[in-house]
Amino acid sequence: MNTFYIVIEVVIAVLSISGNILVCWAVAINTTLKNATNYFLVSLAVADILVGCLAIPFAITISIGIHLDFYGCLFLACFVLVLTQSSIFSLLAIAIDRYLAVKIPLRYKELMTGKTAREIIAILWILSFVIGLIPFFGWNLKYSSCKNGSSGVDNTTNPGLKEGLRGGGDLLRSCKLKCFFESVVDMHYMVYFNFFVCVLLPLLLMLGIYMKIFTVARKQLRQIELKCVGNGDSHNHGLLQKEIRAAKSLSIIVGLFAICWLPVHILNCLTLFYREMHKPEV
Repeated sequence: MNTFYIVIEVVIAVLSISGNILVCWAVAINTTLKNATNYFLVSLAVADILVGCLAIPFAITISIGIHLDFYGCLFLACFVLVLTQSSIFSLLAIAIDRYLAVKIPLRYKELMTGKTAREIIAILWILSFVIGLIPFFGWNLKYSSCKNGSSGVDNTTNPGLKEGLRGGGDLLRSCKLKCFFESVVDMHYMVYFNFFVCVLLPLLLMLGIYMKIFTVARKQLRQIELKCVGNGDSHNHGLLQKEIRAAKSLSIIVGLFAICWLPVHILNCLTLFYREMHKPEV
């Protein structure tokens, strides 16, 4: 099973790297593509390239259970969280960008310039690193893992933040352990903070934004169609249809992202809330 999992991960990594490099290259060489929306898409593509180059190898490493220093293992686990969070923020930024383009088309280009988009992207990446690296600041299972000297720690019954703070001066001390994700990352952090606050909330916001985009777009289309009968103005109608098609494509990307990542978070919830549940070995 481990071999099959590793092969699948490697295939995904190769496809992720090659496909997203093409996205970045297309925007880089084509000046007409250098706009706010595509900058957010490039940010998403860069996150996916890093997933293929680094996060997937890290995920494979922590799935086979090699012996590592606690903080080395924690870094491998947290780096995946950083890139996931960056992808979510990029998707949310794209949704807001598309909403502004439909809601206020005349002011959109003035508000959402390339410089503004780049500044927003920088802020979102900083936030992604802060959120993904929170376990390094104490919300982890170091106290219980290092105390027990084993990777088989029940993280559903040992809140890492509370135990880490109780450790006081031992916070900076580390230990060697068999590296698994659940050996170092507290499921309370993964479920209550990472999933409920940093994943589920943005996904619900995106759902609401895209529903609003299609509602506003349909209303504006009806208004334009009524005007077109009188003066033949079809230019705005064509632009709005283009925005709707773009919003549909991007909402499909959000849907696919949710389909890919929600099962992982649902498993984390089951791990936390159903402590006696048996998890088969991979």
